[in-house]
Amino acid sequence: MVRLICALSLALILAALAMPGHAGFKLPKEIDSPRRLGLDESTITKGLKEALAIGTARAVKSVAKRDGYFNNERIKILLPERLRPAADLLRQFGFQPQIDEFVLGMNRAAEKAAPMATDYFVSAVKEMSFDDARNILKGSDTAATEYFRSKTGDKILTAFLPVVSSSMQEVGVVRSYSEMIRKVEAIPFGAAAVGPFDLEQYVAGKAVDGLFTILGEEEKKIRKDPAARATKLLKKVFGRL
Repeated sequence: MVRLICALSLALILAALAMPGHAGFKLPKEIDSPRRLGLDESTITKGLKEALAIGTARAVKSVAKRDGYFNNERIKILLPERLRPAADLLRQFGFQPQIDEFVLGMNRAAEKAAPMATDYFVSAVKEMSFDDARNILKGSDTAATEYFRSKTGDKILTAFLPVVSSSMQEVGVVRSYSEMIRKVEAIPFGAAAVGPFDLEQYVAGKAVDGLFTILGEEEKKIRKDPAARATKLLKKVFGRL
């Protein structure tokens, strides 16, 4: 009887140690292996690359369409904080329509620049290694987005700048900005509200930030929402993950 009680006690202790979340419990290495999923590493990497290709295409399409930035409160480009005191002065003198036009123009410039990101995303997917894929799969819900940002963020910003500059000229942002500054400077003590500011850098930077925000949302959908997995390979890989 004593032996039976001891055996049962030992079994209960071992069962408790095996409970997920116990400090002394560790999953076997095989639990995260391709073999455990019934998929080889090549298939998993291929599935991840396909997911990233789809996710980036969706993100670019979402922001590049008309009002892609302007009608999306999460990424809409607002007046630069540096210019808000000047805008507040202008509002007092009835220039709200000009301010609204200025904001719209910044967002139009971002929407026009967005398609430039596609080639950089495609290159980053092609260059992705097995180790990169493994780290992304084991990472956070936006691990792929963070990977893309580290690999392409600066390049995309550089590519956006000339497009933003040209677009702002076309849609009249530069003209609106110059007129806004002249109006502010004409107001007594208004010049104090205006200082040197790189508008093109601001708009291009916000355009890049918005693009990666949407890309992060697309990544979360593919990881968590079966309906967002548009191909058989995605269903196969992410369904098992």
